[in-house]
Amino acid sequence: MDPVSENPSSFQPKRPALSWGVKIKRKLKSVAPFLGRFRPLVGQCCHQCTPESLGLKLLRNTPPLGFQNLTCVNETHTGYRGWLVRRVCCLLFVWGCEVHPSPAGDIRHRVHGSERVRQALMKACSPDETKAMEQVMPEVRSHLGRLLTITQTFISPWLLRLVSWMLLKFFSLIFCSVQVNLNQMAALHRATQLKYPLVYVCVRQSGIDQALICLTLFCHNLRVPYTIYPAHFRQTWLRSILQRLGVILLPEGCGSERDAKMDSLYSPVMTSFIGELLREGAAVSVGICMSGGHSGQWLARVHQAISDGLVPDVSVVPVGISYDCLPRYFTRPQAGLMSALRFAISLLKGDHRGSVRIHFAQAFSLKEMCESGKCRVDGGRPLQDLLLTAILHDRMDTIFSQKDVSWLLPPAVMPELSPADRQQTIALTLHLMYSSTTSMAIMSTSLVSCLLLHKHRKGVRVSMLCRDICWLLEEVLFRNTDVGYGGSLVGLVHHALSLLRPYLLLAAAPPTGEPIIAPRPDPDSLLILSQHCDSLTHVFIHEAVGACAVSAMLSEVVGCGGGGDLEFDVVLGQEELTEKSLQLTHLLSPGFIPPCQTAHGFALDVVDSMVRCGVLVMEEVQKDTPVCDFMKRQGVLSWAVSDNPDQSSDSDCEEPDARSYKLSQPSQCPELLFFLCSLLSVRLRALCWALESLHYLPSPITERDCLSQLHAHLKNRAQLDKAHYETSSIDLVRMVLRTFIDLGVLIEDGQREDVYLDVSPLFSQCAHKEKLLQFFKQFMYN
Repeated sequence: MDPVSENPSSFQPKRPALSWGVKIKRKLKSVAPFLGRFRPLVGQCCHQCTPESLGLKLLRNTPPLGFQNLTCVNETHTGYRGWLVRRVCCLLFVWGCEVHPSPAGDIRHRVHGSERVRQALMKACSPDETKAMEQVMPEVRSHLGRLLTITQTFISPWLLRLVSWMLLKFFSLIFCSVQVNLNQMAALHRATQLKYPLVYVCVRQSGIDQALICLTLFCHNLRVPYTIYPAHFRQTWLRSILQRLGVILLPEGCGSERDAKMDSLYSPVMTSFIGELLREGAAVSVGICMSGGHSGQWLARVHQAISDGLVPDVSVVPVGISYDCLPRYFTRPQAGLMSALRFAISLLKGDHRGSVRIHFAQAFSLKEMCESGKCRVDGGRPLQDLLLTAILHDRMDTIFSQKDVSWLLPPAVMPELSPADRQQTIALTLHLMYSSTTSMAIMSTSLVSCLLLHKHRKGVRVSMLCRDICWLLEEVLFRNTDVGYGGSLVGLVHHALSLLRPYLLLAAAPPTGEPIIAPRPDPDSLLILSQHCDSLTHVFIHEAVGACAVSAMLSEVVGCGGGGDLEFDVVLGQEELTEKSLQLTHLLSPGFIPPCQTAHGFALDVVDSMVRCGVLVMEEVQKDTPVCDFMKRQGVLSWAVSDNPDQSSDSDCEEPDARSYKLSQPSQCPELLFFLCSLLSVRLRALCWALESLHYLPSPITERDCLSQLHAHLKNRAQLDKAHYETSSIDLVRMVLRTFIDLGVLIEDGQREDVYLDVSPLFSQCAHKEKLLQFFKQFMYN
């Protein structure tokens, strides 16, 4: 007998090791779908600024029509059936979609003959001597001709169909689904019946945001908008294709948008061109940016079309786009053959195939918002006037004013605008930032990333993570914010962890073998996870500001940052709590607060939200005689203590101005308080680190060099601490630089060709710099 045959078990193949995904699924219990019970109605326009638009009820609270995956096209989307139709159904669907023709007529001639362009041309060619005018005029005419090439932008129907078919195939490779709300698409069809041109506004996140908007509108037989994408392309063929798709680019010879702004003829030409497009009924798509003043000018040009009488009104549609996991190529595009090859390989492998949710908010009247007078930013004061007295001298008399954000549309941009129109455009930009952000859906990766970074940074079991996801989901839905997923809890957790797997550490906990998940402690992973958390910071902004204000008041009481157990009851006054909340509110970036609400009103809502979420409870004040008596007397509520009806008034039942609050768990700080404080700690830590590194900066320094050197300092600081790498993102550095300029820490010198920055003499003193540092640190829970 063969000796080997005596051990037949040696021939049995070994069982393959179970993947981490299978292990997670085995440890999870099947849960029924929870999103079918409640789906919030999002995207309604502001009831204060645009009540008439809200009364149109374009976005109706009707039974949900469901969601549609744009990339899932089959034979049911066509009018044909058969084997061959199933193979070419996408092409047939695209060819059957309705394409609205481009505006007829010679737009170039009308733009050239507009009053605005003629006045700018006369201003550019008005020297004292006639000979000099004759010499300059041909050069100006030639330059104007190059600018007018922008007016050759139009939408070619056959090219639009071809590119839309390619985009459907392309997006099906990089995304598993592109979801749109059918109720919102029906509301857009109702908005087109108002006969006003539509302007779509989204917050820029990547280079494909506006392409997704155009594709969605094309697939639902809506007019495809002209897309404003101020970029420069050297390739003539690519520039020609984009212009035939309605993409408005920078004129030839302008390397950047800043270079175009320096041209005195650029702004009049673009304003006239946008006005002519709107007069012909064309739609326009605009992307706004929170970190700079490069987007308010386009909204100003749309408003100018109404002021000039070219159109009676414009319907503005805020758009919120949420990504499960955006491919890195679109967030940090790198030119080169190797980068393109890596991107193509990742598409073939199917890596990072998350989903996209697109929300179209209800259209509102731009004319109504501008004429209502509710949405205004007039009378704002610089940030240094609001906070410096509180920081350096402990005076609170100035913090109740509004913050000036004129840098969103500086005077150098479109100098022809009047001060009133400029302030109105800034208010409109702020409101659209807020509306677009609040319309975004919360994705599954955002929930998981937020819990891992701000609650379970050292690791968490999968069962506990699922419990916290259910809790966080209910809190998000309670705040009237939609989520971009559906199904069971098992599928949700598995999908999110699959997308975030490159940024996580997975281990098995003995003896049960339950998976433990923790964020990977390297800079790239923490930066990616932190980007997913930004949307949740907007959802919980009231509670986050309130928690940091409570932490600041506790640090004053116990002389520390709020760490450890509190074995005593702390009573917090409403006035002091509101002041702390208001101070931190002024440090927030644009987009968190609508301009139709004052900062003081927002701070009062912050205090109320802390009571609603259970962190604070109102302290009952014992009095001999109650102010309001709600006892029932023969079925009637008595609102006054006195039985004399002549002495009763509304003032008898007014609550006292001074209230006091206590922590809901005085024996130990609530876990929710720490979680909410952590949401804003990333921004506050960036301010502290940047302030500590100011003495490393040369003086004076250009704004661009200051940004790069501050970014390098924050990355080095994170490397030294071996933690908090998410604080060193470039977006946070831009926010820090803007805050320092507004606070007067850095002084701008714009008399040279470039903007130079220098540390102010006030904060060159160590004492004042230390006071500002302590002001930032008081809001941080460490």
